[in-house]
Order: sequence, then structure tokens, then C-alpha cells
Amino acid sequence: MEIARIGSTRDRLGESPVWSASEQRLYWIDSLEGVLHRLDPSTGVHQAFTVPAPVGSFALCRDGGMLLALADGFRRFDPARGTLAPVVPLDIAHPDIRLNDGKVDRQGRFVAGTMHMNLAAGATPLGGLYRLAGGRVTKLAGDIVTANGPCFSPDGRTLYLADSPRQVIWAFDYDTGEGLPGNRRVLVDLAPLGTAPDGGTVDVDGHLWFALVRSGEIGRFDPAGRLVQRIRMPVRYPTSLAFGGPALDVLYLTSISRSHRLTAPEPEAGGLFAITGLGVTGIAEPLAA
Repeated sequence: MEIARIGSTRDRLGESPVWSASEQRLYWIDSLEGVLHRLDPSTGVHQAFTVPAPVGSFALCRDGGMLLALADGFRRFDPARGTLAPVVPLDIAHPDIRLNDGKVDRQGRFVAGTMHMNLAAGATPLGGLYRLAGGRVTKLAGDIVTANGPCFSPDGRTLYLADSPRQVIWAFDYDTGEGLPGNRRVLVDLAPLGTAPDGGTVDVDGHLWFALVRSGEIGRFDPAGRLVQRIRMPVRYPTSLAFGGPALDVLYLTSISRSHRLTAPEPEAGGLFAITGLGVTGIAEPLAA
């Protein structure tokens, strides 16, 4: 196994890496600076596009362009033209609620969660999980502080979702026909390890990979939630990950240099990393319909 920094980007809050199988390029964002990155690993060519900040996540679309999960709703963005068009607002009028991490389900629906910032001790969290499909937003779940790492089992019938402040990863049964989750249960409790989950993905064997943002590690969990592998990263605050490369056997990881609450001391903090030699392959991410 080898861990290498790719390029020289230094994001304040690197997030949401997505591999485009058709383009053979990696996309990711600096959530706080409003930067969308696009990298061709074979040539090293890197491009950066300005998008509204904060941006929680994005989804690549079947017909080109992408969907952005912004503070107040979903927007359509065309990097080639630099155009931004409204898709649909999130029907929440609260200054401390904004969209955060998201992922496309196996059927092409964009599922993204919100975060409840500045939550007072003992207060009820107002964060939720939402689905964008057919130009309509549907609320799927509530009682979430900070939604992170949504990802789906290889057959699409299980949805995984982290709530970072609670230090848990939930599993839901997922109705692939209706796009509805149910039977929420705690799959992984990371409190005993003194860390918290952030972004996540799933490999071809159905194992979960999550950035463990408070301990500078990546964790691999089997479908029953057992921790089977821990990888120490060269930065304190890893944030999110995605499999990429022609064979989907490279694990790309983003990281924090300086967010609202966390500041990392390492000179490579905020960088993009590639992990090779894992002996594991990922699954091509679906495109949004």
C-alpha cells in the first residue's frame, strides 16, 4: 500500500470526491471557498471552477453538468459555460440549516443531508435527509445533526449515513423502487474509538470505507459494522473518499486545512491523496437522472 499526495491544492475544507468513469477524471470541492476541482490523473491537468459557497456536495448528471447541494437548495451548474441555474429550493427557513453531503443512489436520485449548525446543548436537531428526483425534493429522514457520508450497498438496498457529532454510522433498508429509507439502526458506534465518521463509500465487496475525521485515519467496515482495517493518514483531518482510476482501485481522499472549527498543523493538510495497492476495487458511481 502507498499513500501519496496528488498535486499541490490546499483546500480549507476538501469534500465530496467523485470519479467520472466516462471522463476518467476526479472531481471534488473546497466547500468553504466555493471551488470545484477537476483533475485528470493521467496528465496532471487540473482545473478549478468557482461555485457559490458553502457547497456541501454535488452530483454528476447523465446529460452533462452537475447538481450542487448549496446552503438553501439544489442548483444546476454547467462548468463548460460557467452557468448556474436554480433547480429547486430546500423548504427550510432556518439560518443554521444548510445542505451538506450527498450521493446518487443506484437509480439516479440525488440523496443529500443537511447539517444543523450551532446546535445548543439539549436542543432537538433539525437536520434531515432529502431526495431530489424529477425536480421535486422529498424529506426522507429527520433528527440528524450533521449528515455525512451517504452511500449505498452494491445492490442499492441498504443506505448508509453518518451523523458526525453523534459519532455513529446508521444503516437503513432502502426501497429501490420508491427511493425511501426505513428501519434506521446504528451500524457503527465510533465513540469507543474516540473518533467520528465523515465521508464514506462502498467497495465491490460491500465493505464501507469512512474517513475518521477526528483521528487522522480511514476505517474499513464489513456489512455487519465490524471494523476490519484502519489506515493512518499523513494529515490529522481526512474528510471524504472515493474510488477511482481506470480499474477503480485507487482510493482518493480529501482533507481539511482550516475549517470553521478545525485547523490542521501539517503542511500537506487540505491536500488530495491517492491510496494505491489496497487490493480492493470500488463501484462506479451512478449519474443523476
